[in-house]
Amino acid sequence: MFEDKLREYAALTEACLATFLQDVQGSEVGEAMAWACQGGKRLRAFLVMESAALHDVALDQAVYAAAAVEALHAYSLVHDDLPCMDDDDLRRGLPTVHVKWDEATGVLAGDALQSLAFQMLTRPDVPAEARLALIESFSRAIGGQGMVLGQAQDIAAETAGTPLTLEQITILQRNKTGALIGWSAEAGARMAGADVTAMTRYAQPLGVAFQIADDILDVEGDTEKTGKRVGKDADAGKATFVSLMGLDGAKAHARQLVGAACDALGPYGTKADNLRQAARFAIARDT
Repeated sequence: MFEDKLREYAALTEACLATFLQDVQGSEVGEAMAWACQGGKRLRAFLVMESAALHDVALDQAVYAAAAVEALHAYSLVHDDLPCMDDDDLRRGLPTVHVKWDEATGVLAGDALQSLAFQMLTRPDVPAEARLALIESFSRAIGGQGMVLGQAQDIAAETAGTPLTLEQITILQRNKTGALIGWSAEAGARMAGADVTAMTRYAQPLGVAFQIADDILDVEGDTEKTGKRVGKDADAGKATFVSLMGLDGAKAHARQLVGAACDALGPYGTKADNLRQAARFAIARDT
């Protein structure tokens, strides 16, 4: 059932994205935006849509928030891949935006995707108070208190005199990766005007577990499956969950975190089984 829902929500999200992206086609930046939005697991969109279903929010209302988080995630990847950041040439099995076009187009396409994400969140399909809550929490999750802060911390760590500790890496990744995952999981409750506490408790360990899985894939993964270069962390001497805990230790820690995420959904009973499956998928994936 989880895999069926993942495909269903991905299709709905991609159709919504395509509608908005039509308005920018015909320009180089528009083509680059569409290029950047191709592919991906759409797990963040799934979290938005499933949390919405859990809180009795109609999918035709929730899909705009799902598309917004995927546009925002695409922006973050475009900028993360730039030469001044991680300098990657492959993403989702395709040349990165700055490789296919140029660095300036990568910067501008990312900027435009971020703007598009906010545009999607202003849709009147969601009540005004809930819309404001979504936009305010989105701003915090992606900015200097969340994702951008995490990226800055990650860049600083690469040139630090001493490797980060496990606690420091956990804080970094809660910002860089976990903040957007957290917003996605909480979105349904916010749209319904409900308490987000249980969804926050679910998302916090999930975000860290997701990053641990990425660290493991950088060691064990295959470029053809992951769609991006592997082995970069070790080559750069970067401190990761794997480098500090070892493969077996990192895998065990990820399983513990997923268990904690699933336990946090207790108040929802079996209605949250798809979200439990999503947590297990986050560490079992090969992409």
